[in-house]
Order: sequence, then C-alpha cells, then structure tokens
Amino acid sequence: MGGAADARWEFTAIGTSWEISTPRPLSVDARRAVTAIIDDFDRTWSRFRDDSVVRSLATRGGAVPVPPDAAAMLGAYAELSDATEGAINPLIGDALALRGYDPAYGFLDAGARPAPSRWREQLHWDDAYLRLSEPGTIDVGAIGKGRLVDLVVAEVERWVAVEAEGRMPGRIVVDASGDLAVRGGVHEPPERIGLEHPYDARRAIGVWDVADAALCASATNRRAWGDGLHHVLDARTGEPVQTIAATWAVAPRAMTADAVASALFFDGGPALAHAWGVPWVRMTTDGRVEWSPNCKAELFS
Repeated sequence: MGGAADARWEFTAIGTSWEISTPRPLSVDARRAVTAIIDDFDRTWSRFRDDSVVRSLATRGGAVPVPPDAAAMLGAYAELSDATEGAINPLIGDALALRGYDPAYGFLDAGARPAPSRWREQLHWDDAYLRLSEPGTIDVGAIGKGRLVDLVVAEVERWVAVEAEGRMPGRIVVDASGDLAVRGGVHEPPERIGLEHPYDARRAIGVWDVADAALCASATNRRAWGDGLHHVLDARTGEPVQTIAATWAVAPRAMTADAVASALFFDGGPALAHAWGVPWVRMTTDGRVEWSPNCKAELFS
C-alpha cells in the first residue's frame, strides 16, 4: 500500500489492524486526533465494550443523546433491510452473541434466534435522541468500519493539508484490514489492491485499481468458529449464510462500499448496488466468481 517514499503509521484499534499511509509522517497531534475519533466511535457503537452506549442500551433500553453517526448509519441500515427483505438488521447483536460472537469472545453456540423483524418499532432516532423501547443489542458491523474509515480519512486529510505548509499534499491511504480509502495523489498511479481468496490467503482472485475511492471487502472466513459458524448471519433466521463466501465493492465513500459488500451476501445485494451505482465482485462458496457490469477489477480465471 502506498509508494516507497510514503510514511506509514501502523496500529491496532477496534479489534483490527490499521495502516495509514501519508506523504510525510503525521505529527503527534495529528495521531492523537485520529486516535480520539476512533475511540469516540468505539465508545459509542462497540457491543464489546462495557462502557459503550450500545451496551448501556442493550442492558436497559431507554434514550440517550443521539450520537453524531446515528442518522447516517441507521438510515443506511433501513435501506439495507429493505433491499435484503430483512436479512440485514441493526438489532442482530443478540443473535450474534447466541451463536458465540459475544463480548467475551466465548465462541460457544447457544442456537439460532432471529433478530427482531419489526426493529423499526423498537429502535428510533431523531435530531435529539437515540431510543430503544426495550433492551436490545445494536450491531453496526455491516457498515460501521466503513463509516469509521471515512471519519479517519477525513481527519487525516485535514491534518495533512495543515502540515503540508503550501506543498502538494500527496496521496493518503487508510487501510483498516480490508476496508480502505484512497484520497489525493492525482498524478500517481492508482492503488492496486488484491482481492484475497477467501479459502487461501496466499492467493488473489483478482486485483482492483482504486483512486480517490474506497474499497471494502467482507468474507465469512474472517471471523469463523465452531462447525460452520461465522459472523455473517441472516437476521431472519439467526443462521450463518451458506451461499456467498466473500464480497468486494468500490464506492466514493467507505460506508457505501461497506454497506454494499454486506448486502451482497443476500439476494437483494446486486439490485441495491445497481441502484447506488456501486461496482462489485463476489465469490460463492462453490468457487464461482460473479461481478457487476460496471466492475473494472481485473479478475483471474
């Protein structure tokens, strides 16, 4: 990722590895600002943190001051839910925990439970408050990392512009382990991103050139345990998806790409991607590769 002269900052946050590539090293103040954005997001939306807003609502329900990202993310969830006929649902957290993907990472399967199908009657948000009419666990895994990548790349862009002191800012790449955004560097070649084979990390099924855009990927092997269990559940049944193994999407913003990558595990995903103008690739569990007509990835035979 990035060119040979780039400065790279590697760290771990929200349970995954990050790499931020900038033309010059970020200052201590810039790194603190980025870290604060990530921590604020995690402290709000993580169902794995005892002190998070999501955990508080899961325990007691009720109302909290609306977080800055609530309208954008939950509005996108409503569109995802409609497009997938309820397969994607922001109240999937309890179903994930029952299958073993709980805050303690117990990975012990207690059986399938559908998420609340009428989630919009239970979860409400407006300009002032985020409300749950009864306890329930919000999980923003379908779009949350993409949203955070967008927030981080915007903050990095701001600091790079400030610290460039009149020089051309150059390219910025924020990579959060499969969800990445590329900004600037218009005179540089695109970032060439390998599409990792879900069953063999040493191989790629293709490459995708990304410039001034975001690429997000999802795969059932990323968080898998037990007998066929993984983190991509169908909210209507509480069962892991069985047909699609991995997905990729490219969009101007990472949250959009992340949303489409999540939707592509279900039948309504391609139609949503078409409506949003988002190119995509996906691989089925029997090894077939599918892609959209507007996809510009180079796919290997």
